[in-house]
Amino acid sequence: MTRSTFLLFAFGYYFLTIVAIVVVLVIINNHNKKKYAEQINELEREKNLIISAQILSELNKVEALASNEDLKERYEEWKKRFEEIKDKDIPKITDAINEVQFNYDNKDYKELKLSLIKAEMDLNYLKTKADTLLEEIKEITLSEEKNREKITKLKAEYRSIASTYNDNPKEFERIKVPIELQFENVDKLFVSFEAAMDKNAYTEVGKIVKAIDNIISNLKIVIEETKYICQYGDLLIPKKIEEIQRIAKKMVNDGYNLDYLNIDYNIEETQKKIQDIFQRLNVLDVEDSVFELKTMLDYFDSLYNDFEKEKVSRRVFDDYSRSILIKSTKLEKINNELYKKIGDLKYSYDLTDDELSVITDIKSALIEIKADYETTIAAFRSKKVAYSKLSADMEALNNKLLATEEKLNITLRNLSSLKDDENRAREQLDDIKAILHDAKEKAKSYKLPLVPRNYYVELSEAIEAINEMVLELDKRPISIKILNTRVDTARDLVLKVYNTINETTKTAKMAEMAIVYGNRYRVVNKEVDFGLQKAENAFNKGNYKNSLEQAISAINIVEPGIHKKLLEQYKN
Repeated sequence: MTRSTFLLFAFGYYFLTIVAIVVVLVIINNHNKKKYAEQINELEREKNLIISAQILSELNKVEALASNEDLKERYEEWKKRFEEIKDKDIPKITDAINEVQFNYDNKDYKELKLSLIKAEMDLNYLKTKADTLLEEIKEITLSEEKNREKITKLKAEYRSIASTYNDNPKEFERIKVPIELQFENVDKLFVSFEAAMDKNAYTEVGKIVKAIDNIISNLKIVIEETKYICQYGDLLIPKKIEEIQRIAKKMVNDGYNLDYLNIDYNIEETQKKIQDIFQRLNVLDVEDSVFELKTMLDYFDSLYNDFEKEKVSRRVFDDYSRSILIKSTKLEKINNELYKKIGDLKYSYDLTDDELSVITDIKSALIEIKADYETTIAAFRSKKVAYSKLSADMEALNNKLLATEEKLNITLRNLSSLKDDENRAREQLDDIKAILHDAKEKAKSYKLPLVPRNYYVELSEAIEAINEMVLELDKRPISIKILNTRVDTARDLVLKVYNTINETTKTAKMAEMAIVYGNRYRVVNKEVDFGLQKAENAFNKGNYKNSLEQAISAINIVEPGIHKKLLEQYKN
């Protein structure tokens, strides 16, 4: 590409870029102009709506209704405020919009934005001012329709209330005078409403309607709640009080203490409260009355549970008062016997003071339990404490007694196990001696040419272990732990002696039987004869196992499987 061509292309790109930027700026400018134009038109439209014919039309209606001084004064004030909006405020808004238009025409967009914001704020303020005026005027122009509609509803409610009252006059006997007086007041207010409407006294009408609404709302509540107030105050609660007093009197005569329930005081306070509720009812004040009466009734209902609790507590107290006395006396007797034997236990067994102190602790605990028991029984005899409190105290004492009983049982088991271990050791001593005697007799009964040396060594160890066991049993105090070790050692060594002599005699018998059985083959076979001679030599030297092996090996030359036959013959 030549230099001139390159420059041509560069110039073309530059030109196109400039054109694109210009086009974009023109589009943005046109868009902003259009947006500002729309905002200016919207301001103009909102301004025209403010001075629309609606306010003037509503003012004309008020002028036609203004038949009294009060309404005339209000009409003049509203008219003045409307003229101020029309003659002063609207021209100011018009000037503000013109300023916005001027900045728009001169394309002074910086000033345009500021003037636009100011014009919008002023317009919104004026719009609020005009809307407030219109609402105040409409309260009068629409008041007849609104008040007529509300009065119609109130009359319907009033007729319903009056009908309920007239259909059940006995239920409302307590409030006959004040409620009929209120009915008269409502009737008078309805007449006043009509008179005020005829005079177009709309300010007074609003007050009358509100007064009627308040009275009827209160009458509705009074009519609804009076029935319940009278049922609770005249029937349910007095009947409940009578029944509670009857039950309480019977229980007191039966020995129950119910002072903690404060029944008489609470009945007196309840009666005062009911009188106060009826006094307030006479002036048609029923606020919280039903709630308060329900609370009173709930209280008296709860007393039945308290009475039942006292009856159950009495049965529990009676059971515990017997069982605790019997059990504590029994445990005290057992523990006292143990306490007397502390010296013997120390002498007989190797026990520390800490290990024996549990007996003293149990004795102290039982003394404390009996003292608490006597205190509780004294409170019972005084008849000044409720059974619910007495049974709770007895239950706590019973729990302490159960814990002490368990502690005593564990102590008895531990001490009993010491005596059992001693007795068991003495019984095992006799068994061990019997086993050793059997071992000796077995050694004597089978006249062995030579008893193995290890038999005498094991026999000596067994006898020594038995002697140590006897010495331990004769000691005072006895250490059960050491005694058990001595018993285990003596038993193991005696069993070892017994097994040794048993195995030796058994092997010797087998060897002797094999030699006798093989004698039949000596004449016919020299090898058998030689092997049996070696077996006899070993037998005479006390080597019975080797003797058996030599005899079987020799016989096996002429009679294979001889070992199995010898075993069967030995068994037979």
